[in-house]
Amino acid sequence: MLFIHSNSFLFKGPSQWYSLFPIAKGDHQSPIDINTKEANYDATLTPLNMSYDASSAYMLHNNGRTFNLEFDDYRDKSVLSGGPLPGIYRLKQMHIHWGSSDDHGSEHTVDGVPFAAEVGDDNPGLQKVIDALNLIPNKGKEAIFTDYNPSVLLPESLDYWTYHGSLTTPPLLESIVWIVLREPITVSVDQMEKLRGLYFNTENETPCRMVNNFRPPQPLNGRKVLASFPQGLH
Repeated sequence: MLFIHSNSFLFKGPSQWYSLFPIAKGDHQSPIDINTKEANYDATLTPLNMSYDASSAYMLHNNGRTFNLEFDDYRDKSVLSGGPLPGIYRLKQMHIHWGSSDDHGSEHTVDGVPFAAEVGDDNPGLQKVIDALNLIPNKGKEAIFTDYNPSVLLPESLDYWTYHGSLTTPPLLESIVWIVLREPITVSVDQMEKLRGLYFNTENETPCRMVNNFRPPQPLNGRKVLASFPQGLH
């Protein structure tokens, strides 16, 4: 698996991260495989509360690992609360992981099944982002990107699983409350190919397509995955 994080990790995969980040072998690492039969319904989990302001989006950035959509988080413009969260959290950035083909690419898996998102029709909420990717083909490229409300990427159902885990790239800090929505979104084959048209490298380096930029599932190590919905409810 190819993953580029920094010069120290050039052409090294996640299996090598522990050499500089020993926490990579910690007990609360992410992502994980969500076993739906073992997830525990928690009736105390409240619905998620999301409020997004399109004016908070301001930039797209190719960081050599994926692309980041950056948001202004200096004020309570785009925020998330409720569910397992102890307070109000501001949206700082969003990014996507994907594979070299449509049968893999997600970091979390569900009952052992990976996703590329769900390949089907064009996702109109994603298309504005997709259309702007040609402005940031290589590592280090940035482009102004404004007037975007990320709520257009959300599925109809906000049922979710949650657990305590980590960042999925170095420094892999185990300080994350993960919220994984049950319902996948739909992305077209053409949109996936546009994602795979980005490059890990800078303009002056040997071209290397940006694919397989995900970490595989890590051991659960006794952690409990909680569900906001009863098992079998669809």
